[in-house]
Amino acid sequence: MKSYSINNPPIRVYGIPFFDKTKKLTRLPDEVIEKIPSLDFLGRRVPGGRVCFRTDSPVFTVKATLKTLSVDIGMSIYSCQSISVFVGEKTSSRFLGLACPCNYDTKKIIGTFRKSNEMEDVTILLPRNEIIDTVDIEIEDGANIEAPTPYKHEKPIVYYGSSITEGGISCNMANAYNAIISRHLDTDYINLGFSGNAKGELAMADYINTLDFSVFVYDYDHNAPTVEHLWKTHEPFFKRIREKHPDTPVVMMTRPCAVYGEEECARREAVLYTYNNAVTSGDKNVYFIDGETFFKDCPDRELCLIDTVHPNDYGFHLMAEKIEPTIKKLLEK
Repeated sequence: MKSYSINNPPIRVYGIPFFDKTKKLTRLPDEVIEKIPSLDFLGRRVPGGRVCFRTDSPVFTVKATLKTLSVDIGMSIYSCQSISVFVGEKTSSRFLGLACPCNYDTKKIIGTFRKSNEMEDVTILLPRNEIIDTVDIEIEDGANIEAPTPYKHEKPIVYYGSSITEGGISCNMANAYNAIISRHLDTDYINLGFSGNAKGELAMADYINTLDFSVFVYDYDHNAPTVEHLWKTHEPFFKRIREKHPDTPVVMMTRPCAVYGEEECARREAVLYTYNNAVTSGDKNVYFIDGETFFKDCPDRELCLIDTVHPNDYGFHLMAEKIEPTIKKLLEK
């Protein structure tokens, strides 16, 4: 078997900002974590990170080592610590399965997968919950490995928000709504969801402004500790993004929920205030998606959320159905 590190061509790593320069599997640089210390752990996790390549090897192996490993009350090893493997063209790729630790006593991941001996794209989605040390790919001795087919939309979408944005509580990272949209529309994306810790900090907006992106989607409704906090931070966050990206499409969303109560309605008003002010001021690249509509037409809408807060796979699928048309329109403008 021949072994390849993800640090070197022809393998490409997507969804991890600045990886090509730093070779670090982290979403946030140290200087941002210093400004937002609550992200010391979460900012070093890489939900949305993808390892991509092409190979004609009929058998290949994915090996990884985790730096951290912990039990999550809401998600299994399959959800939290697994690597999801797909093969084929991104819009019609086939799910080959998972590579994950065999239990909570080991930080080693190894999985062997079979495909045809044709040259095909392989897309590997990295685990959501843990800090990752190394990832390596092994192919058969007589086989070849090439750079992956580029995304149709190479400039990534940036998503900023809560644990829902991050992928909780899907059964694996491939079923998060932003991952579904990425496959459907053949687009790169960066997942800046931070479980319990996306609070509209301006330091985060400044970091996002260093990225080159096609669309910005933000939704930190759940993580704003109070309605007042959301009112105080939502519009300043948007305005900070606009300082560096005056013409980039911005999509504002509210939390997914089966039925909005008084507090959810008050939070929606805060987001709508930002949106309406932008439209009134002449901003033609701002969009609003109401989270109450995600499950509204579903007769079993209570089945979309695992704990009344986090969508399950069914809920994420319905979210993707509602969000995707807007994203598709913006990518094709």
